[in-house]
Amino acid sequence: MICWRPFIYEGLSYDLSHLHPLEYSFEQAAQGDKPARNYLVQVIFSLHCFTRGAGETDDPSGALGYSDSRETRIFDFDRYEKSRQLPEIVRSLPESPCFHTQHGNFFTVRRFNTVTGQEETYEVYFTASRSSSKVIPLNLFVQSAYVRDRQHANRPSRKKIGFFTILHNVMHGRPIKVPK
Repeated sequence: MICWRPFIYEGLSYDLSHLHPLEYSFEQAAQGDKPARNYLVQVIFSLHCFTRGAGETDDPSGALGYSDSRETRIFDFDRYEKSRQLPEIVRSLPESPCFHTQHGNFFTVRRFNTVTGQEETYEVYFTASRSSSKVIPLNLFVQSAYVRDRQHANRPSRKKIGFFTILHNVMHGRPIKVPK
């Protein structure tokens, strides 16, 4: 399991325990002749939720470098601050619009007002998969989360899909077709 160690910079510790794996139970209400369904999901967060890729002037081996077992990236203070909202954003996915990307994953969008009154678009990308655990049958992997800006210009098309459709199809091994 991925339990993120705190990031230490200039004597300050940035706690990342809010991004340790979580377990959520999502209840889908009965509809018509369909019974209520309960989905037990383990949520795992990637280091892309609080780091960014290195720019030309960044030194990933320097003081802002943060690594997992696969890569080293740059700790991003803004992404870190926004990541504190990720557990609640994931918890509210059943009521949030979810969208297909063209790459087999999904995303949701939140809008936030900055201190200057500007609106930011915060995008959260995730995948769902069956778990190898007999206790918790599904995994939800939050791959990345960031504010849409000039550096993130490749905006995915927005083809809606319900969160419970994602969970139900993954749970039952059914493919999720991307609409054209």
